[in-house]
Amino acid sequence: MQNSNTTEGPYPKLWRETAIKCLRDEAQALLDLIPRLDNNFDRAVQIILNCRGKLIVTGVGKSGHIGAKIAATLSSTGTPSFFINPLDAFHGDLGVIAAEDVVLAISNSGQTDELLRFVPYLSERNIPIIGMSGNPHSLLAQYSAAHLDAGVASEACPLGLAPTSSTTAALAMGDALACALMEARHFRASDFAQFHPGGTLGRRLLTKAKDVMRSEDLPTVPPTMKLGEAVIHVSRGRLGLCVAVEDDRVVGIITDGDVRRAMETSQDRFFALTVNDIMSAQPKMVRPETKITEIERIMQANKIHSVLVVDDQDHLLGIVDSFRTMI
Repeated sequence: MQNSNTTEGPYPKLWRETAIKCLRDEAQALLDLIPRLDNNFDRAVQIILNCRGKLIVTGVGKSGHIGAKIAATLSSTGTPSFFINPLDAFHGDLGVIAAEDVVLAISNSGQTDELLRFVPYLSERNIPIIGMSGNPHSLLAQYSAAHLDAGVASEACPLGLAPTSSTTAALAMGDALACALMEARHFRASDFAQFHPGGTLGRRLLTKAKDVMRSEDLPTVPPTMKLGEAVIHVSRGRLGLCVAVEDDRVVGIITDGDVRRAMETSQDRFFALTVNDIMSAQPKMVRPETKITEIERIMQANKIHSVLVVDDQDHLLGIVDSFRTMI
């Protein structure tokens, strides 16, 4: 017998409702951060921009986990950062903090003892502290050169105890800080690729035509070749095209679309036509160093599926088609 509290199958509807409430509560917590952004946020961004050393992120417990993620995000977006556990700092790791550094300290209460214990060390060395907490009147806020208020009205946890909305808010505030710094540094997609050479985005932004072009068995024909014979080369080349080459230089291109249109318009005269009669004399050509992203832009703008890779003398080196850009 099916439970009366279910909507689909044997699972209680209550579970889904709890999840929906959690997501709504956390989403509202993020929206509530917007009015809390003030001059402290701008000051924090400027402090980091002025930093000649590293941004060191620190926090204990859940705040520590959030801090590690924020440090990773900042490092990958142009701000040299790393995370340090304040508990480890008292066992030899304080040596990694230099006078040119800035510290981002995260604590929901702003009163975490383990975090506050090395604040005097930082103050003595005039190392700026950017605090992030849910209490703008906390000790951490008082010791900070700039304080980011990431406070939430309540946790999304059904008991109101487990860090849920508060950790989400801290994480989002860290992302907001990273985004502001990216904007301030004029950080571009190509810069991001430099920090992510192994990722899909990095590969796409760094890969060049020479890395993916087809360079063997290229379908080339002389411009004087009859279309009846050229059709065979188009088919064998498996790229839907043939490149017209004369004196070892690219002079045009014909595609399977060009051939079909020629058959429709010329009919009985088709086999008397040559490649020169229907070819495009200005094919889209790029250099071997051209980035794949630029090739994609050319293809989309011109509604074509292939570009020719040539050297400075228009000697054909290879062909890049749309499938080869999907790395």
